[in-house]
Amino acid sequence: MTRLLIIGPPGSGKGTQAEHLARHFGIPAVSTGEIFRSNVSQETELGNQAAQYLDGGNFVPDHLTNALVKDRLLDTDVGPGFLLDGYPRTALQVTELDNMLASQGRVLDAVIELQASDAELEERMLRRAREQGRSDDTIEIFRRRLDLYHRQTYEVVSVYAGRGILVSVNGSGDPGEITGLAIAAVEKFLASPRPPA
Repeated sequence: MTRLLIIGPPGSGKGTQAEHLARHFGIPAVSTGEIFRSNVSQETELGNQAAQYLDGGNFVPDHLTNALVKDRLLDTDVGPGFLLDGYPRTALQVTELDNMLASQGRVLDAVIELQASDAELEERMLRRAREQGRSDDTIEIFRRRLDLYHRQTYEVVSVYAGRGILVSVNGSGDPGEITGLAIAAVEKFLASPRPPA
């Protein structure tokens, strides 16, 4: 049973790496971004609420996100483990996730942090916008998301670093090489003895 979380700034390749890592460890990737986009495109009640925030480059409020993730983590396919992508984004969401997992007698095994410079992230975002034609990828919205990441989500990194379960990976360069680095780093971490919680 492996429970992982991947975190990093927008454009750091979280989605791509989450898919590869989940496949390698034989666990489902649980992406809040994909769930949001699916709900928005289907115009569900949650999707309509989420769209108001996403269209402006803002994070979906905690209460909406928490409810969605809580339901997802009760699904049977995540029993053997999971890889969370896009949650938690704030310190309050870390506490909420702790409570969700504790109610099931579970804890996170490791948190993977992808690191890359702001300049590289911006270039990747522009390339992705051209290739995929994503309307939510504009330079203004991207910079707002990056600013939100630095101001809010970095707290999450600090919390997990303090718990001794953060595995930092260089997210610059070839995606395939990054996947290899991340897998090796996580396997080494999971194999190493850790003090009892």
